Amino acid sequence: MGSPLEQVKDFLEFTLTPSPIVFIVGIAFVLLFPFLLHWAIARGSGYATLPSVLLLGPSGAGKTSLVTLLERRGPRPSQTHTTQVVHSVELAVADDPSKPPNYRDDLDQSESTASKFLLVDTPGHGKLRGAALDRLHRLAGVATAGDKNKKSKSKEASKLKAVVFLADAAALADQDELSATAAYLYDVLLVLQKRIGTGTGSRHPASVPVLVAANKADLFTALPPALVKSHLEAELSRIRRTRSKALLDSGVGTEDVDAAGAGEQDDWLGEFGTDKFTFDQLKEVVEVEVIGGNIVGEGPGVDKWWAWIADKL
Repeated sequence: MGSPLEQVKDFLEFTLTPSPIVFIVGIAFVLLFPFLLHWAIARGSGYATLPSVLLLGPSGAGKTSLVTLLERRGPRPSQTHTTQVVHSVELAVADDPSKPPNYRDDLDQSESTASKFLLVDTPGHGKLRGAALDRLHRLAGVATAGDKNKKSKSKEASKLKAVVFLADAAALADQDELSATAAYLYDVLLVLQKRIGTGTGSRHPASVPVLVAANKADLFTALPPALVKSHLEAELSRIRRTRSKALLDSGVGTEDVDAAGAGEQDDWLGEFGTDKFTFDQLKEVVEVEVIGGNIVGEGPGVDKWWAWIADKL
């Protein structure tokens, strides 16, 4: 053993002298250092995905108007564009149980504690609705056709706190509008019903509540929430019978009867085999509420919808 100075000299000569070991160590350090630095920063920042509230509904129901209203905290928008892609806005609800939640409050200015969440707006046009349902499948943790990687979605699925389904209460008296709206709602509820079967072992994912927001309550032609509920339940019953009959009439062979029966039950919304559908049939897996309101014009506004969202976060 030499002196400390000689040891330092020997170490510098070793590290600065070209050799395979020095090259390997140097290259490994250059390649791995950026990844290690990124991992350390990401871990230290405490970044976490925010809870999500998914906004669904047919085109023209008022989804984008609602997002604009909540993001700007009023005034009520007079005109908005039709959503073409899925996009999210970050909102916050005050953590103050002493007073009702109010979307108009400036929480930054008041320095109030708040719970942040993402409100995810989706396109409602029939040709673009696939993107909305794909997002619902991903957030709900339900695999789509050909997708077997359910476990990779578990973390994102746990962040889905609620679904707001916007419906035009002034248009539901028209049978075509009612049929189109109910068909979309059927697909949404069916995904959330199937979600309960995606858990591992005896543990099932938490149920995701659904708010049917009956918009345009200020209009004379708008149906009250109770009629919106009964009209949708009756139409969902008809859709369920139609889809079941279509499966039975699909011409399956004798060897496929059991498989067809299983498929029918998987795609049956609510209590299997019942004649009439009601939202109460889903209460164990999906809690559905119908609340009236309006985004533009004079009327009850969206305060009850905002309070419902705040309660589910």
